[in-house]
Amino acid sequence: MVKDTKLYDTLGVSPDATENELKKAYRKLALKYHPDKNPNAGDKFKDISHAYEILSDSEKRATYDRFGEEGLSGDGMSGMGAEDLFSSFFGDAFGFGSQRRSRPQKGKDMVHTIKVSLEELYNGTTKKLSLLKNVVCSSCEGRGGKEGSVKKCTTCDGTGIKLVIHRIGPMIQQMQQTCPDCNGEGSIIKEKDRCKVCKGKKVVKEKKILEVFVDKGMVDQQKITFSGEADQQPGITPGDIHIILEEREHPRFKRKGSDLYYEAKIDLLTALTGGEFSIKHLDDRYLKVTIIPGEIIKNGETKCITGEGMPTYRRPFDKGNLIINFEVEFPDASWYTPEKASLLETALPSRKQDSIPKDAIVDEVTLSDVDTSRNRSGDRYARRDDMDEEQPGVQCATQ
Repeated sequence: MVKDTKLYDTLGVSPDATENELKKAYRKLALKYHPDKNPNAGDKFKDISHAYEILSDSEKRATYDRFGEEGLSGDGMSGMGAEDLFSSFFGDAFGFGSQRRSRPQKGKDMVHTIKVSLEELYNGTTKKLSLLKNVVCSSCEGRGGKEGSVKKCTTCDGTGIKLVIHRIGPMIQQMQQTCPDCNGEGSIIKEKDRCKVCKGKKVVKEKKILEVFVDKGMVDQQKITFSGEADQQPGITPGDIHIILEEREHPRFKRKGSDLYYEAKIDLLTALTGGEFSIKHLDDRYLKVTIIPGEIIKNGETKCITGEGMPTYRRPFDKGNLIINFEVEFPDASWYTPEKASLLETALPSRKQDSIPKDAIVDEVTLSDVDTSRNRSGDRYARRDDMDEEQPGVQCATQ
């Protein structure tokens, strides 16, 4: 006499059912109510699996018969889920839930580099990348041959990999190598049965054009990913294609983060008295820059134009600054006349006087241009006192 018949009723058997009758009942009901076949019967399937897990264990069944489910510790499932129980009972013979239990293998990713100009990173652009990739053969649907002609390789059991054991003295080394019988494909196809399109390779080459959108403000070495666009293989999830941006050096601007740096050459008159100069920007605009009279620009001085640097990635209206480093160009010697020099004497601040001690020995010398193409007579190298290496000598040009 059993205390509770609920679990027996769930399986549709009597309390005196044999082990074989329990298996038959579970098999029939589990197949009928499995979620992959009957999506709305998830709870029913769990109840069936719960009942069989307890009643198929002789100790748990005896406890249940005497005390009911209250006498069982926990939920009676011993940590095994309904899907695990189903898998352990049926294996993968019916294919139910196999995709949920194991994550599909993913293929290798591919990496390509695209060179982009600073103008393209400033304005944004679309680049086209042409590449060849493997795709599953549509003629044989990735089988490699006509249906029924593809046999699993018995040497590697379809894995494409063979384990090789090497004995080195008392040590045993186990290594993996490509299966020599199937060349790593995991299957064997007779030559006459091979697909005429892919020649039994299961994949064919296909030209693919990717449109790569380069957004405003992207940076050097930034990665753009195309998910699932890498080489295809039967039964394997394709990997991703990663596009790496490589910024070309620009002849006029240098980029540091979101700021742009520009070398501006201005004449001496503009540096001293003010004026205007222009900068052609990366979007073909011209910035007309005004130096206010009285704002004297020194050679090597740095100024800033706010908000005219690079746009920020995904915030294109948030721009960095344009940093300008000034180089003041002086007139050459042909400009000089005594009259012009006299005008400068009156216009510019007075010269700074150089003070020499009264008791100093004084030699008067003049300046010459440096001639780096000639060496000192009789001395191929001039040695610097503070360095070990020898430096090529220089000579003053003849006046």
